[in-house]
Amino acid sequence: MRKTEFYELHKEFGAKIIPFGGFEMPVQYKGIIEEHRAVRNSVGVFDVSHMGEFIIRGENAEKFLNTITINDVSKLTPNKIQYSALCYKTGGIVDDLLVYKIEENHFMLVVNASNIEKDFSWIESNLIEKVKLTNESDTISLLAIQGPNSLKTLQKLTEIDLSSMAYYTFATGKLTDVEMLISRTGYTGEIGFELYFDISKSEKIWRAVFDAGAEFNIQPIGLGARDTLRLEMGFCLYGNDIDQTTSPLEAGLGWITKLNKMDFIGKEFLDKQNEIGVERKLVGLKLNEKSVARHGYEIFSGEEKIGIITSGTFSPTLENGIALGYVATSKSQIDTNLEIDIRGKKVSATIVSLPFYKKG
Repeated sequence: MRKTEFYELHKEFGAKIIPFGGFEMPVQYKGIIEEHRAVRNSVGVFDVSHMGEFIIRGENAEKFLNTITINDVSKLTPNKIQYSALCYKTGGIVDDLLVYKIEENHFMLVVNASNIEKDFSWIESNLIEKVKLTNESDTISLLAIQGPNSLKTLQKLTEIDLSSMAYYTFATGKLTDVEMLISRTGYTGEIGFELYFDISKSEKIWRAVFDAGAEFNIQPIGLGARDTLRLEMGFCLYGNDIDQTTSPLEAGLGWITKLNKMDFIGKEFLDKQNEIGVERKLVGLKLNEKSVARHGYEIFSGEEKIGIITSGTFSPTLENGIALGYVATSKSQIDTNLEIDIRGKKVSATIVSLPFYKKG
């Protein structure tokens, strides 16, 4: 198992460490609910250095990315970011990712930790002329600073006007005296920023951020609260809600699937699926009883099995069980009442609009 540059700091802060995506990562420090509420109410720090960063350069970089991703890269301008996905020819999802346009003919892709090697190999196998692909994952540390007080915390450390940064944009400059890329992104539904910098500066940046956030009772946040926060937003987790067996149209990612753009890998399948209609859809479910649904639990309409849970948790903000799951399209309408088989007991649940949490 690999370790990020923050591993010793996680232990210093009392983290419980588990294997995740090939790394030893903190699942929690003081507790998932307390950490979750720290992000919703003030500010928290996530080590997400296990994520992968690929650099794409060259005269045909934009053309190439438009061929392998489902969103329209031509719409990006420098310092803008795009949420997108890679698809197989069968329409299944290779990975979901972020595309950063650094400058003309220069992009950065941020991919999921467990998919770094797979994604790199798949992208490399589709390379075209005048495009250079490099894997910079081992040289970059990545911290996510999230929550209502994230801006006040980080503004103490940089002359970049963070308040002027729109969602899904980034700036390059110094935080403390360290050069880095600062993006207005995150996985929590709160205002937040993600910091990309050289791994040699990891401890320095961690301690500077915690010193700056001390007045806001800044907290380190583990994978457990990261999952409950993203699930309250209805964000997909690769390996749970999306994978090679799910298409972006089934997963509610039609908004990033630009079927009207030039040909891209998976377009032929997705065009047909869009024309015919999907047989199942990913929906949000709110449990009507005190219970928690988990990945793999079956969903029923009466005696008919119509789907399966992909992610489920107890929402600390809503104080209720929530879940994502695929159900037959005919049963996917908002306010539809269904049942989830939880350890042999049928528990009532209702399809609700996403996100579950709307106050961020």
